Amino acid sequence: MKKNALFLLLTAALLAGCNNDDKTVAAAPPTDPAQVAPAPELLSQLKLADVSTQPVAETLRVAGRIDFDEQRLARIGATITGRVTEVDALLGQEVKKGEVLARLNSSELSTQQLAYLRARSQLELNRRNAERAKSLFEADVIGAAELQRRESEYQISVAETRAASDQLQLLGVTPAAIERLGKQGAVNSLTPVVSTLNGFVVERKLAQGQVVQPADALFVVADLSRLWAVAQVPDQQVNQVKVGQSVNIEVPALGNEKLWGKLIYVGQTINPETRTVLVRTELDNRDGRLKPAMLASMLIEARAVERLVVPASAVVRENDEDHVFVGEGDGVFRLLKVKLGPEQGGQRVVLSGLKGEEKVVVDGAFHLNNERNRKEMEGS
Repeated sequence: MKKNALFLLLTAALLAGCNNDDKTVAAAPPTDPAQVAPAPELLSQLKLADVSTQPVAETLRVAGRIDFDEQRLARIGATITGRVTEVDALLGQEVKKGEVLARLNSSELSTQQLAYLRARSQLELNRRNAERAKSLFEADVIGAAELQRRESEYQISVAETRAASDQLQLLGVTPAAIERLGKQGAVNSLTPVVSTLNGFVVERKLAQGQVVQPADALFVVADLSRLWAVAQVPDQQVNQVKVGQSVNIEVPALGNEKLWGKLIYVGQTINPETRTVLVRTELDNRDGRLKPAMLASMLIEARAVERLVVPASAVVRENDEDHVFVGEGDGVFRLLKVKLGPEQGGQRVVLSGLKGEEKVVVDGAFHLNNERNRKEMEGS
């Protein structure tokens, strides 16, 4: 009986001891996987720095396109109503200023040339009558009133001839051609349509036999040696752009090669449908690589503003997210998830996750994260 009682007491004591051990293990605090306390050797290699602020020039990226320089574009039309008898210029053809693009046959031109010839003939007749009247007046054959009448008729003829000449020039006839018309008297109903600048024919809106009016634009000729890059900036960001700011233009058709320029225009009105403002820059295109209507992205360097930044060397990637190590004192560091902007000059703008009061590891963060991962795997 005594042996059985002693056995029961020992068993109860052992069970009580086991229960106490279980409670001790359960009460042990779990390890925080985001914390790490590196060994002294690694700790001595780490460098910490305060999260700081500095002026950061943000870059606005807006969609745009390559466009014609409107100051180097000519819309060329007929100066008179007529029928197209000849088309000399083809779409895409390079032309020179003064080169004939097409020819028209115009009865209106013939009528105006005849009017000029009649006015010129009457002018010559009245000039002779005025000279003869002057001689007769000096010979006391006619009175002063008759002389004044003949001189008045001559002055009217001068004005009528000048008006007829001006009308021909409005119809596109050059002064030299008008002078030849007066001397030769040969009426020509054909009139040329000529280019007004050096460039390329980028539009052609006529065909042989077509009747055209003076208001019709028959050709568009563009000087492509300089082009515009245009884009629409959202109205919320328009206060960050101004004329003279540096701009990089990426053109996908050129392998996203970056072209440099400066803003030459910022619109003064907002498009009510898109809530955007037009901006543009000028690009040199003497090599002809750029084509109007090419898609482009405009990267505008906005004015600098104070922002929280951390060195790029402080950033570690964990689970495809950005993190930094923040010192917590007594040689303990915490891995903290942050949202950062793109790297600029070795710094990254803090979008969220830091308040600016922390000290972060700026040298040795990679090795510190390896140590944290090792201890996490070991369960330490």
